[in-house]
Amino acid sequence: MSLAYRLALRDLRGSLKSFRIFLACLILGVAAIAAVGTVRSAITAGLKEQGAALLGGDAEAEFTYRFARPEELAYLQSISEQVSETVDFRSMVVVQREESERALTQVRAVDSLYPLIGEVTLSPEMPLADAFAGNGELPGGVMERVLADRLGLSAGDTFRLGTQDFVLSAVLDTYPDNAAGGFGLGPRTLVLTEDLADAGLIAEGTLFNTQYRLDLPDGADLAALERQTEGQWRDSGLRWRDARRGAGGTERFVQQIGSFLILVGLAGLAVGGVGVSAAVRSYLAGKRDTIATLKTLGAERRTILAVYAIQIAFLSAIGIVAGLVLGLLLPLVFSPLIAAQLPVPASFRIYPMPLVEAAIYGALTAAIFTLLPIARTENIRAAALFRNQGSGRLPFRHVLYTGVLVAALVALAAWFTDAVRLTLYTFGGIAGALLVLAVAAWLIGWIAGRLNPMARGRPALRAALAAIAAQKGETLSVVLSLGLGLSVLASVGQIDGNLRAAFTDELPSVAPSYFFVDIQPDQMEGFRERLDTDPAVSKVEAAPMLRGIITTINGQPAEEFANGHWVVRGDRGVTYSEALPEGTRLTAGEWWPEGYDGEPLVSFSAEEAAEIGLQLGDTLTVNILGRDITATVASFRKVEFDTAAIGFVMSMNPTALAGAPHSWISTVYAEEDAEAAILRDLANAYPNITAIRVRDAIDQALVLVDGIAAGVRYGALATLVTGFLVLIGAAAAGQRARVYEASILKTLGATRGTILRSFALRAAFVGFAAGIVALFAGIGGGWTVTTYIMETDFQIIWSNALWIIAGGIVATLLANLTFALRALSVRPARNLRDRE
Repeated sequence: MSLAYRLALRDLRGSLKSFRIFLACLILGVAAIAAVGTVRSAITAGLKEQGAALLGGDAEAEFTYRFARPEELAYLQSISEQVSETVDFRSMVVVQREESERALTQVRAVDSLYPLIGEVTLSPEMPLADAFAGNGELPGGVMERVLADRLGLSAGDTFRLGTQDFVLSAVLDTYPDNAAGGFGLGPRTLVLTEDLADAGLIAEGTLFNTQYRLDLPDGADLAALERQTEGQWRDSGLRWRDARRGAGGTERFVQQIGSFLILVGLAGLAVGGVGVSAAVRSYLAGKRDTIATLKTLGAERRTILAVYAIQIAFLSAIGIVAGLVLGLLLPLVFSPLIAAQLPVPASFRIYPMPLVEAAIYGALTAAIFTLLPIARTENIRAAALFRNQGSGRLPFRHVLYTGVLVAALVALAAWFTDAVRLTLYTFGGIAGALLVLAVAAWLIGWIAGRLNPMARGRPALRAALAAIAAQKGETLSVVLSLGLGLSVLASVGQIDGNLRAAFTDELPSVAPSYFFVDIQPDQMEGFRERLDTDPAVSKVEAAPMLRGIITTINGQPAEEFANGHWVVRGDRGVTYSEALPEGTRLTAGEWWPEGYDGEPLVSFSAEEAAEIGLQLGDTLTVNILGRDITATVASFRKVEFDTAAIGFVMSMNPTALAGAPHSWISTVYAEEDAEAAILRDLANAYPNITAIRVRDAIDQALVLVDGIAAGVRYGALATLVTGFLVLIGAAAAGQRARVYEASILKTLGATRGTILRSFALRAAFVGFAAGIVALFAGIGGGWTVTTYIMETDFQIIWSNALWIIAGGIVATLLANLTFALRALSVRPARNLRDRE
């Protein structure tokens, strides 16, 4: 090994320029993964460090649609120094002008202790208590600037919540617990709870959540308090959260998106791996004389293998270190800009784990794509090298080693990202795309060879087809590198386009105009009367609604039984019905008979039941307003959640919920021109009712989709840039062949224009073919994700597709024509004499 080490370093001198593309691909891939990992770690650290401020206290106890009972409040006060109560709900904010204006808002009603931890900043600056004091006649409130601007409000103006008027004291700039609330349909408004006493918005049966933020003693054991609280109040519907998870689902969302972007980065590394492999093959082809000389002098096969393995390992280490430095510096340098765009805090500093993860990915990728090219040197005979014959037979054990490395990379990626299914899908897609592209490259060459005789009389076209058909030409490298990069971009484009179409194209044609919530039972008659007499209203659906938390299934904790399924992670809608609702289809079991008053029965959504593992006859306990109801599963039914109509996971027999305060929910299907009048009439008659306009909800969801899609597109573009670098490398590696080709053509009488057209046609054909193959691969990937993961309809987004094909042509033209000028300027006699 000492001899191999000396020979490796000596032979490497002056050869670094041959590895520029090798290093660029490795640096870019490692840097992308390191940068994403660093940003993800910074956000996670920021969420943990400011968990108490994000939560608004050291810990929080939350109740669904009720306040804490005296014994529950006494317990919370016994373990804390202060308890602050907040109430969170949606409502309509109304501004009275010549024509009333309305907007949906997420109201947080608070007490005088709010916020326990953190600060509220207002414009103009003032204490929150002064803002709530109002103008002496009306109580005060504050709202986010986007809501105030939408309604044309400024400080001193009046607005209404329910039946209570408020004066806008200031604009709400920041508040501490904004990340704990999750996705909201409306901007935030803050008022005092006591000022809503007569507003008709907070009552039993209406939709609201209460949070009790706790200021715990110094040194309190959060884990022990969580176990104690959940053990004592598990069956009351109390949900505990503390500063360790202050941002709620935000941290989980960040982890999931970060993991996905890292997997996109791995796709970029795979593209770079194609360039790495091509660079190693090209380098070793230029070392044939050196290898032949070493073998003639008695060097053993393992020595030759060790020499070039050491060189590649040394260069890989340089590329990985440079990638780590770049991937670390980019987030740190641009941390102010990144932090300004983030809705959550981030603590930017050096995090070792993302760097270790990126280094492992880079090392394994380099090994996977270089082991087989290096291994071919083992069995090449010296005589074959001197005669300039082909490469040696590939030893099987190295194929096996490569398979082990790929398995290790997949296993580590699944472990690092904690997303086994997504990791397997990603690697399956990459492997499938590479296989399809390799077959496509062979097919492109075969077709070009068959078309060549038909191009007689067109020298530029015939030369281009001959070059494409050449076995040792650039077709394979170009199609693999550009094709995989374009495939990722095409897949992202199709997924993004279909997701937008699902929101903007399909839903409005089938979805209701409005969701109305918090309709009191005694208001339903007048509510229906207004809508039934309106010819613009095509359909009205209504159902009683309560909210409950599934606490146990068959006596086991629900989260344990359902393996953390979304149905058991929070509160869920529950309805009741005497008879089987019109249009409902049972998939198993039977509906209870009319007048049934026996033990509680429940009908469960069939799809969710199958995912959880529920069977007919199973029992589940649902906590509704602090009361446990244990019901037997009597039937399963088909629930179409994607139509945006009323859909409940659980429906019970009426007597099971007898006496429970509740409200009604309604969906109204109407012509768009009539929506404003419907909202005005119902809101004036019933100020407590909250209307959610479906189109506004879609717009809000699209904002979230835009943010996610932008991050994914950046990752896909990094993959495409890597593919372009590989193209440049392939073009640079083939420059010597182009010079020789141009010399032959010039000798035979070809003009510079003919030769240039030949090079351009070659690049355009290969780029077009790579774009077509990538398009189909991207459509296949988009269809798979859209159909089986997002479970929505798929249609080809042709505007995105055409850009992919155009991108393939332009990329190959730029990469190849950049290196064509030197080939045109070389004198044939000198070049042919040198080759001889």
